[in-house]
Amino acid sequence: MLAKTLKPEEYQAIHEFLERQAGIRLGTGKEYLIVSRLSRLLPTFDLAGYGELVQRLGQFGSTSLQTAVIDAMTTNETFWFRDIAHFRVLTDGILAESRPTRLRIWSAASSTGQEAYTTAISLQDAMQGGRVGRMLSYEIIGTDISPTAVREAQGASYCGVAAARGLSDDQRRRYFREQGGCIEVLPQYRKGISFRTFNLLKPFDSLGRFDVVFCRNVLIYFSQERKRDIVSRIARVLNPGGHLFLGSTESMSGHEDLFEMRNLAGGLVYRKRT
Repeated sequence: MLAKTLKPEEYQAIHEFLERQAGIRLGTGKEYLIVSRLSRLLPTFDLAGYGELVQRLGQFGSTSLQTAVIDAMTTNETFWFRDIAHFRVLTDGILAESRPTRLRIWSAASSTGQEAYTTAISLQDAMQGGRVGRMLSYEIIGTDISPTAVREAQGASYCGVAAARGLSDDQRRRYFREQGGCIEVLPQYRKGISFRTFNLLKPFDSLGRFDVVFCRNVLIYFSQERKRDIVSRIARVLNPGGHLFLGSTESMSGHEDLFEMRNLAGGLVYRKRT
């Protein structure tokens, strides 16, 4: 029988692993979260209990187990048109002001892809409506630490009530096709979008430079020190005058030297200081 009781020292070891490898801070009293999310990994990796899991995490060649633990502990809470004002800021504020012909966007915690596809849908709508130049060329790169989430994003197919969360009936008809009880993003809204697994604690150099970065509802999981580091590195990969979107409950407090807050088209965004 599997030993599924989580000892305090095992909780502490898993907590330290998650913060060191992924920046995830669980805090105190979250033992139930580890048990509910990691218990299914014990039989998968032939582990007798959490003590053996902790031991294996520290061994050389345990990459697959480490990845599975991080994947299981990652929160992939997202929905379509989340913080909808941000997409209006992008099209009716930033782009209406700068009128670019090329645009490169990073969805830095893309989860299962709704944010990246919502961005593309908003850009296409703005182009069709004449609010943005019709010849605008854009590339959207979505990254997430969870391989499971990235695979779902790449498939662009969503099933169940939660997958359609945030969509009106009109939006479902316009942007998706129904297929076997699921919805699939139409091909024209998938063009120019790619997804990859990526850890925000790693260097950003391989991603290139961007005009806009969405890093929403993820920095709240990091310590202040790591948050400062991530925001600083985002500033370095933003082109001059580039913009950063944070979640509606997040602030740029302590980073005013890097970004200035702007109120555009009825929403907030942060522009890189020059």
